[in-house]
Amino acid sequence: MLSADATRDVLGALMAQHPGATTELAFSNPFELLVATILSAQTTDRRVNQVTPALFRQYPDSRALSAADPAEVERLVRPTGFFRQKARTIVGVARALTDRHDGQVPAEMAALVHLPGVGRKTANVVLGHAFGVPGFAVDRHVLRVANRLGLAASPDPDAVEAQVTAVLPPADWTVASDTLILHGRRVCRPAPLCDACAVRRSCAFAGAGAIASARAPRRPARAARPAAETPRGLRGRAPGRKSR
Repeated sequence: MLSADATRDVLGALMAQHPGATTELAFSNPFELLVATILSAQTTDRRVNQVTPALFRQYPDSRALSAADPAEVERLVRPTGFFRQKARTIVGVARALTDRHDGQVPAEMAALVHLPGVGRKTANVVLGHAFGVPGFAVDRHVLRVANRLGLAASPDPDAVEAQVTAVLPPADWTVASDTLILHGRRVCRPAPLCDACAVRRSCAFAGAGAIASARAPRRPARAARPAAETPRGLRGRAPGRKSR
């Protein structure tokens, strides 16, 4: 793992590369962001943004969604994938909000993670963007990028959250997470675009030659056998400068 100063320098350079990083989910209130974040699992924010306008027109708040016909919710969220489970989850969340919180989304981590289907990642997104409460969300992009760059060293999202937030002021947690998410989507993909990366010279993943293997063409598939034979405060800071 990088030192605290080096971590802040790398994040500062990435923030300069992705100015104004924020969530790409469209929402107008905490309830909409909570539902949209749940729907974003295993799909793109663009796809979620295509689905939520019709969903929220029909179910504008938690009380309306809590009384929804599950089959109708499934129909509306179907394009996001895993639609049956997602429909059950968002209806369950709406019922919990109605029963426990007078229909309002709570602004505390402890209360959010006690809602059905809501973990720390979703809670941190809602806290950071709907309430302005510092939150560092760790999705698959943050997990990948943070480990590649040496900002963290763990396959566990909770551990990565703890390691990164330990060296950042809380005011930078949300933008740091958003920056890593955008960097993972646009640059540090599973097959990364290292030539476009602002911190490539300090990246251990690139230096170890993993990039070449990630980009290497796959071997041609063998011809299939016949079936009968066929037997898974950082913005703009450049890497290398000490934080004060």
